[in-house]
Amino acid sequence: MSVPKLTESVNLKEFLKNASAEIERATFEVLPTREPNKYLYSIQNDYPLRGGKRFRPALLILCAEWFGASYKDALPSAVALELFHNFALIHDDIEDSSLFRRGKKTLHYLHGIPLAINAGDSLFGMVYEILLTNRERFGDQKVLEIISSFNQVCRATFEGQAYDIGWVANNHFPTRAEYFEMIRRKTGVYSGKGPCQLGALIANVSPDILEKVGDFGETLGIGFQIRDDLLNLEDDAGESKEYGKEKGGDIREGKRTLITIHLMENLDPTDKGKLKSILLKPAEETSETDVQWVIEKANRLGSFNSVNNECMDWTKRAKTILNFFPNNDTKNILIELIDYLMVRRIS
Repeated sequence: MSVPKLTESVNLKEFLKNASAEIERATFEVLPTREPNKYLYSIQNDYPLRGGKRFRPALLILCAEWFGASYKDALPSAVALELFHNFALIHDDIEDSSLFRRGKKTLHYLHGIPLAINAGDSLFGMVYEILLTNRERFGDQKVLEIISSFNQVCRATFEGQAYDIGWVANNHFPTRAEYFEMIRRKTGVYSGKGPCQLGALIANVSPDILEKVGDFGETLGIGFQIRDDLLNLEDDAGESKEYGKEKGGDIREGKRTLITIHLMENLDPTDKGKLKSILLKPAEETSETDVQWVIEKANRLGSFNSVNNECMDWTKRAKTILNFFPNNDTKNILIELIDYLMVRRIS
């Protein structure tokens, strides 16, 4: 009996709803509830239970079905990617001193840093437990290929994160080239290339197709990150359920984004010095007035328009790469996904 395709005769909204439901069901099946529940499993399960868009594992499933694999064959790897994402969020929140995640207090705020770190580490360990269950489906060789590909995602993510937090720790203000190298590793791979290639790998595509799919995914991930930078400062972004983080959080955390790079390039020396002083402040010392000053300057100097135009360029690149592939239901969903992640995420 054949398994119905999640991508068959649906639009993006329906696909994401169906894929998220399958990912959620499969994730809840593997989340432990045994002892020590109070000090470990109830904490590590918190972020997965808060929901989220789950677009990364959904993208993995999408690309697996695109090239003929069953979503059920892709589901364990999708769950592993979702757990890796939640592990990364826990550690990222600690590293950035973030206060909120998905509309609620962060784990380290609720339980303290040591327990939060341990919960994140536990999630990371589960990633490989789940990936190894693929042996029954694909055999040892294919599992090694999947794990190797997954490790490349992990390494690129950690390298990108090292730049991101290292710049803050060392008071460094990156060039555009440095910024794009950071997001290529951190988001281009983690949120695009990795999920796309993992899905295609499960479907046994040829090396040239795997590379082309990776190019598409990396372009999608980079555009997604640029849009994310915009959403963090745009009006009402912090109130959006689609966005899920506090408005201006990037400024409070001293993040180096394409918006702050544009400001550094266009502010007069006095205002450039003020911007640097704001970005160098500890998060708890950065006031709402500081955040509003940055937003006002970004509006006045056209930073939002400039970064939006950059995002549109990456949108065009992603669609151009898709032209390489034949038209079908899955490709139509991917076109919708480009517009959703890179153009109109708040709607």
